[in-house]
Amino acid sequence: MKKFILLSLAVMTLSFCSGPSKRAMAIHMVQEPVTLNEVKAYALGEWVSLSTELRPTEDRTGKGKIQPTFLTRNFKFMDKDKFAGTITMYADPYGKTPLMIFDFRGVVKWGKEHPIVKGAWEIDYTLNSEFALTPKHPLAVKMLNSVPTAGLKKFQVNVKQSILKKAFPMFNIIKNQIVTDYDLIYFKNGLLFMGAKHVDGTPFDKPERRPQQLQIPLLKVYNL
Repeated sequence: MKKFILLSLAVMTLSFCSGPSKRAMAIHMVQEPVTLNEVKAYALGEWVSLSTELRPTEDRTGKGKIQPTFLTRNFKFMDKDKFAGTITMYADPYGKTPLMIFDFRGVVKWGKEHPIVKGAWEIDYTLNSEFALTPKHPLAVKMLNSVPTAGLKKFQVNVKQSILKKAFPMFNIIKNQIVTDYDLIYFKNGLLFMGAKHVDGTPFDKPERRPQQLQIPLLKVYNL
């Protein structure tokens, strides 16, 4: 019955859509990928945050205090299991004052079904092509330069610097390390869900730290 209602809504939506892009969007919104091949195909394209998100972040100063972080995400899934992403961090909950931009690019490795919900799958993001930081505010520059790092220049506002394969103690990254995030992925009602961050702010840097819940979803970008 549910699928019948969704298909009926899709047909009604199509009747009001003009152009192939809008029709494709309407069909995409009601599809529910379940198998790994369906999920892979559905993921292709660009996905962005609905609004500024709140995330717990592990304290980088070693004091053990969990810090609130405000950010937006942009993910692109491409052919041959390649992906690119941008995370922008802000000083405020409304995303008015950007602090820092993370740009990363690499490959994904698909794993087994995730038990959180039918249609969810394990996915590993390996940042082996690009991992760079761009400070957008003097406060971010001050924080990044507070821990001297061999092989890196002093950070400057609006100057992008690569940390790929470079030691970066603030993020617990050692020299020549290829960073991998162990995550999950799930699609529902045209939205992309990844894993919710751990309440203690710890990263997904080990298979045993793979998330067990769903995060705020991303919205697909359609070129209409």
